[in-house]
Amino acid sequence: MIAAEHLTKIFNADTSKQVCAVEKASFMVMPGEIFGLLGPNGAGKTTLLRMLGAILTPTSGYCSVDGIRTDEKPEQARRRIGFLSGNTRLYKRLRAREVLQYFGRLYGMEEARIAERIATLAAMLEAEAVLDRRCDALSTGETQKVSIARALLHEPQVLILDEPTLGLDIMTSRTILDFIRNAKERGHTIIFSTHTMTEAELLCDRIGLIHKGRILADGKKQQIYEQTGTGNLQDAFLAMVEGDILL
Repeated sequence: MIAAEHLTKIFNADTSKQVCAVEKASFMVMPGEIFGLLGPNGAGKTTLLRMLGAILTPTSGYCSVDGIRTDEKPEQARRRIGFLSGNTRLYKRLRAREVLQYFGRLYGMEEARIAERIATLAAMLEAEAVLDRRCDALSTGETQKVSIARALLHEPQVLILDEPTLGLDIMTSRTILDFIRNAKERGHTIIFSTHTMTEAELLCDRIGLIHKGRILADGKKQQIYEQTGTGNLQDAFLAMVEGDILL
């Protein structure tokens, strides 16, 4: 459902201050799978996800979503994606329901369908109470729930979630993680980034470990443990970084 082929992104490529944020990243995410992109801050997770979401153009390499190359047909690819970025912002003066209605209309959805989807997603995210409040009055967790509802409103096949629980309290984080798990059961293909090892261990079918823009490992948790001689993702990641192991 998602394929990355030697994706590379170099910023300031034509200057002496060029930075290689992602280097030759290749992996696939199968239909109905949760793929976790795990790495520390600054590892290249956000840049990689933005290339997959047809927001950033790769310097080299390419990616595809449901067989559609994002460099050839970006609009068609985006229609299949629900994208949540850590930099997502809501219109402060609008109520949460109005924000969702606005995006529903941008997606070309009928009004009755928009209303139905808003009600369904609000119930699933335990966000009914915030729908008629202005966005500038929402907490961080409430804002994140509305942002996730916005990304899912048009029923995309693929969800790309960049640090979806960052800055949230434990109860809100649990709601978001339960929602991701349930989204898989409904048939969505999900890739999400995190620097929290426990989230990846709990949710992911497969994991990609990324450091300094390079994919160090891509596989199931047990495969990574066996190949590194460790018993958890934190130790596995440290073993690869410190030993410069590539799996």
